[in-house]
Amino acid sequence: MDRHDGFREFVLARQQALMRTAYLLTGDAHLAEDLLQSVLAKVVRQWAKLSRDGNPEAYIRKALVNQYTSWRRRPRPELPSAEVPQHGASYDDATLDRMVLRQALARLAPKQRAVIVLRFWEDLTEAQAAEVLGCSIGNVKSQTHRALTRLRTIAPELAHLLSDPEIEEVAP
Repeated sequence: MDRHDGFREFVLARQQALMRTAYLLTGDAHLAEDLLQSVLAKVVRQWAKLSRDGNPEAYIRKALVNQYTSWRRRPRPELPSAEVPQHGASYDDATLDRMVLRQALARLAPKQRAVIVLRFWEDLTEAQAAEVLGCSIGNVKSQTHRALTRLRTIAPELAHLLSDPEIEEVAP
């Protein structure tokens, strides 16, 4: 029995979902590919233990967040622009929203971006996100609140996408 048994099958089955997470963290398809590849290269060495003892997908998601956070600490020569690119093509509202949201996400702190991606794109519960991030549920709640507040400040034109149902329910 090979110590990598099942790794290829796992990657083929979950590649799209893991790539989506990597893309949402980085905001760039090429960086997302690099991020996922570097994490999978590390995970394959531990695959036998992970597949036997744990939840490999949760471990890989946590590794993606950690590697992304580590990459963000390094100085980068290119910084994302706060302006939506002006092209001759016309865009529908949903496309413009995605472009503005992607740029706004890039301006969040790495942990805030990670919690937004895990909670709202990956649809993880607060407990699941806390497990992936290695923090308390309260930390996930406060990071989510801060990130949404920051997104509303950065991109007020996205207010319709960034409503906070818990706050709306409490308001008279």
